[in-house]
Amino acid sequence: MSELKKTPLNDTHRALNAKMVDFGGWDMPVNYGSQIEEHHAVRRDAGMFDVSHMLPVDVEGENARAFLNQLVANNIDKLKEPGKALYSCMLNEAGGVIDDLIIYWRGDNRYRIVVNAGTADKDLVWMFKQAEPFGINLVPRRDLAMIAVQGPNARQKVWNAMPGLEDVTADKKPFNAVEIGEMFVARTGYTGEDGFEIMLPVKAAPFFWQALIEAGVKPCGLGARDTLRLEAGMNLYGQDMDETTSPLESGLAWTVDLQSERGFIGKSALQQSEITHQLAGLVLQDKGVLRAHQKVFTRHGEGEITSGTFSPTLEKSIALARIPLGIAPGEEVEVEIRDKKLKAKVVKYPFVRNGKSLIG
Repeated sequence: MSELKKTPLNDTHRALNAKMVDFGGWDMPVNYGSQIEEHHAVRRDAGMFDVSHMLPVDVEGENARAFLNQLVANNIDKLKEPGKALYSCMLNEAGGVIDDLIIYWRGDNRYRIVVNAGTADKDLVWMFKQAEPFGINLVPRRDLAMIAVQGPNARQKVWNAMPGLEDVTADKKPFNAVEIGEMFVARTGYTGEDGFEIMLPVKAAPFFWQALIEAGVKPCGLGARDTLRLEAGMNLYGQDMDETTSPLESGLAWTVDLQSERGFIGKSALQQSEITHQLAGLVLQDKGVLRAHQKVFTRHGEGEITSGTFSPTLEKSIALARIPLGIAPGEEVEVEIRDKKLKAKVVKYPFVRNGKSLIG
């Protein structure tokens, strides 16, 4: 059995008595005591996550934009100002999702892509292969750590931890980033709350983490990150979509540019595909907990839960499920849990945004 990979903050997590787990081959903190408290800290105040297992990849060269416009389903030409970010899927020829990622334009012919940890190796193989005709440079940046600080008070507490940072980030709108020396500060996240995702040199990560603790930011593990992202209605790669599923059936049609004449990998397959299912939100009406792979029974046939959990904010069980088209919000369905069929209601997601319930 191969040894688990470690982020630059591994010793820091262990010093804080974090419960560590194998997460896609990485030794990562699942919580530091109470997952529920960590979840509420992000919804009500500020929490932080070590996301250094994710991989930034720098793209540079005269044909960088042309390369990215072929590589991903969203339109890179939407990036009209340096620092702007774009969420997209990278597809295979059959229109399946190789990965979902964020692309930042750094100005001129320079971009930064952030890919998921579990897919990083296969992503790099795919990207290097597709880059060959374009004569560009792809540089994986394992020399960078990444810390996400999220919550209604996240930005203020980051500014308190790093005096001077407010001057260059206060006017940054969501999905925008700024570079300050070796630090890359993006107003993005995976929780449905405000905050920053900050990339910085590996050697600086433990000091910055400690400064954030002293500013009152609560360390949070992967457990809270998952309940937060599901409440926010955000897809998780490998659960809500993968190489066998279309973004059009994964709630990601808004990230797919089928309108322009631009060709991208997987476009023709999507144009010819028959869409039979949709990603929908579910709220359990009976007692129980919704989990991935449970069967969903609707008046148009069967579906399946892709992600499910108990929502600490709503105090109800919620899920994302791939169900037949034609099933509308407000309709009742049944979910098979331990050989029983329990009632659930179809809802629009996200379930929670900025600390508040959106499902009524």
